[in-house]
Amino acid sequence: MRTIRLLLPLVLVSAWTHARLDAQAVPDSLPAGVTKGMIGEGKKLFTGAGLCMACHGMDARGGGVGPDLTDTVWIHHKGSFDEIVAQVTRGIPADETNSGAVMPPRGGSSLNDEQIRAVAAYVWSLSRAGKR
Repeated sequence: MRTIRLLLPLVLVSAWTHARLDAQAVPDSLPAGVTKGMIGEGKKLFTGAGLCMACHGMDARGGGVGPDLTDTVWIHHKGSFDEIVAQVTRGIPADETNSGAVMPPRGGSSLNDEQIRAVAAYVWSLSRAGKR
C-alpha cells in the first residue's frame, strides 16, 4: 500500500505531462477543413496502415530514408496543408526529388483520400507544435 501511495504522484505527474505535450502538439489555428480529430486519426495512420513510419520513423524525426517532419524545413514545398495532401497523394518521383529520397504515391500504402487528408493534417501539425 505504501508503494502505491509513493508511486501515485509520479503516475499523475507523468499523465499530466503527457496530456500537456499532446495538447501542445496541436496548433490553435488549424487549416480550413482540418480538425483535432483528423490530426489524431492521422497520427494513428502515420504509425500504422499509412506506412509513413517506415521512412520517417515512429516519431516522424526521420528514419534514414525520409526527412524529419517535425522541424520547419520543407524540402519540396512551403508546408501548407494542401501541399502536404498533394505530395502524399502523388508521391515524389526520382526525377523531382530535392533530397535524393523518393516517395511512392500514397507513401506506398492503400490509404483512401480521407485518410490521406488525416495523415496530412497530422504531418502539418508536427512542424507547428508549440508555435502559438
